[in-house]
This record gives sequence, structure tokens and C-alpha cells, in this order.
Amino acid sequence: MNTEIKMPQLGESVTQGTVARWYKQPGDLVQKYEPLLDVVTDKVDTEVPAPISGRLLDILVPVGQTVLVGTVLAHIGDGDAERVTPTPPSAPERRFLSPVVARMLEVHQLDAAQLVGTGQGGRITKRDVLAFLEQRDQVLPVPAPSLPSIPVQVVAPTAQRETGDLVPLSPMRQAIAAHMEHSVRSAPQATTIFEVDLSRVVQHRNANQAAFAAQGVRLTYTAYFFQAAVVGLRTVRQLNARFTPEGIFHYPHMHLGMAVALDDGLLVPVVRHAEEKNLFGLARAINDLSERARTRRLAPAETQGGTFTITNHGSTGSLLATPIIAQPQAGILGIGAITKRPLVVSQDGQDALAIRPMCYLALTFDHRVLDGAQGDAFLMAVKRFLEGYTDV
Repeated sequence: MNTEIKMPQLGESVTQGTVARWYKQPGDLVQKYEPLLDVVTDKVDTEVPAPISGRLLDILVPVGQTVLVGTVLAHIGDGDAERVTPTPPSAPERRFLSPVVARMLEVHQLDAAQLVGTGQGGRITKRDVLAFLEQRDQVLPVPAPSLPSIPVQVVAPTAQRETGDLVPLSPMRQAIAAHMEHSVRSAPQATTIFEVDLSRVVQHRNANQAAFAAQGVRLTYTAYFFQAAVVGLRTVRQLNARFTPEGIFHYPHMHLGMAVALDDGLLVPVVRHAEEKNLFGLARAINDLSERARTRRLAPAETQGGTFTITNHGSTGSLLATPIIAQPQAGILGIGAITKRPLVVSQDGQDALAIRPMCYLALTFDHRVLDGAQGDAFLMAVKRFLEGYTDV
């Protein structure tokens, strides 16, 4: 008896996935629970185990292909079973388009029916679209104008090909590209920037690092910014929300996403119920999620359900940035590098220069949900909290 291996449902909102890697090839023996393939959904690599022991009879979906949840990916049969002949895909399956191909068709205003697919089952590939465009865009003779009566020589330009290396998009890069493009196309976004003096935060961290480390927790500045974001979201409720055609939906809890940079992209694990955690609890959750994100050990559900996101772009030296919202959230807070700069301070009516650890905070928000005044109110609440930091 042959067993179908289907694209799994890896999260409530997940409708499709991309095959990132096959650990076995047709004809290989597999053991039950042995890793069979990796699937990318919502930018998370998930290892799919074999449900039974047997022989991998075929692979229907190659690496890099995106398919809907429930699509048959392969078959496993008894060790002595003959190789099965895959059922020819139906017409709707042959017309299934990956996000990259669908976007290319939209940009170039093409109908999928115009193209002949050379992919598996007749599916249209990126190469098919490029070949079609190259043929379509061949320069045709241009008639010389009738007025004025001046000899005109029309020369068709010679097609030139750029030299260089074309690096195929990884499934993670495809997912990031689709998310970012969707965000900027779906919501009008604006950014407001504040400067913050982190003197008291730095002092508190220096005084408490050892105590946190003794309990196995690394105290980073990110934990303080998470605390501050909770204060800001309590002040400006509109930012812990999302836009809908019927109105603004406000979330009852604060599930804060945290952008974690990887060598080939980024992941955004979510610290759930951040409003219920103190500094130690936030630091512990941040440590755990960051470490498991970098070692690709996150469960798909741990990157879903965020209500607001924080990205610490300053960790790589960036001073200023205009981050893009993670849809359907209403805002994202960007944190710049902490650097010592001269600051004018007033004391007893006198102005003086002081060297302080300073940081730029950039809030990008959905202008459909709130306006600049509310965005500034959020950053002002964050600024006051950080500049007057005490044990909380």
C-alpha cells in the first residue's frame, strides 16, 4: 500500500508552503519519523518526518516549488513496492502559480493562458515568463514619420545581455520579498523619529547584568525596549491593532514580534503576552527565541500572531532606518545603534554639554489606523520611560 506525503498544515493561517530540501531520493529506504523533507512556511524551516517506514517511490514537488496545503508531495510504499506512476495533474493544478511567477505576470500584465509551462505537470516557471517576454519584446520596424519630410533611419537596437552571476532566490528570500512587497502595496506607511538619552538604562544594565547571568539569562538592551514598547502601546492603543474595512480591530494582548537577522534572511519570533512580563521575563523570552531562531529550531506557530514588531537594526551599527510594517500590524519600532554623543543639558538655568549614550528610535505606522500625533505620542511615552528608567 502506498502512503501519500502531503504539504502539512503548519499553523492556522498557513495556506501554502515551499519545499526547501529533500533528504531522500526516489528509491531510498526511509524509517518512520526519519527526516524526509524541509518545508518553508511564513519564513520558518520545518522538518517533515516520514509517517511510515518504507521506500520513497517518487517526488512530485521539487525543491523551490510552492504548493497549497494538502498537495501530495510524494509517495512512500513498502520496501519491495514498484515505483508508482504519478497521476497527471489536472488543469487547475497545471495553472498553479508560485508567488514569484504570479507577481511577474501581474507586473507585465500577462495572462497565464498565453504561456506554455515547462515545469512539472505543465506549471509555468520563472524561466517560462522570461522567455515569453524576450520573444514579445523583440524590436519591430518603426515607420518613419510622414511629417516633416526628413529622411529618418530607424535602427533596431542590438539586444544586450548583462554579464554576471544569477543567484536563485531561496524559499526564505522569496517569502521575505512577498511579505515586504505586500506590506508597502497594501498600506500607506509613515515614519517618525525620536532621539533618546539612555543613560539610566545603561546604568541599570551595568548594575544588573551579573545578577541576571547568575540565573542563566543574558540582559540585553532589547529587553528594555520591549518594556518601553509595552508602555507606549498602553498609551496609544491604536498601535496594538490592525486595519479592516469594517473598522480598527484592537488586540486584547500584546504579542511583540522580534526581528532576528540570519545569514540568508530574517525571522520574526513572537514574545507572547509581553504586557505580563517583567524585565527578567522579557530578557529570558528574548534569549530563548533569538537562540532558537538562529539555529532554525522555531515552531511555525512561534512566528505567528504578532500584534506589533520591534527590530533592533542598531545591532549591526545602523543609526537610522525606516522599517517596513509586518502586515497586518499597525506599526513597527526600529532601534538604532547606541552611541555616545554630545548633548545640551540644562541645570540650574545653565546650559552645558554632556556626553551621553544616545539612540534614535523610528516608528513606522499604518496611516490608515493612526496619524502622526498618535505616533509621536507613542514615541514620547517610550522616551520618557527609558530616560527616567527605574526598577519596574
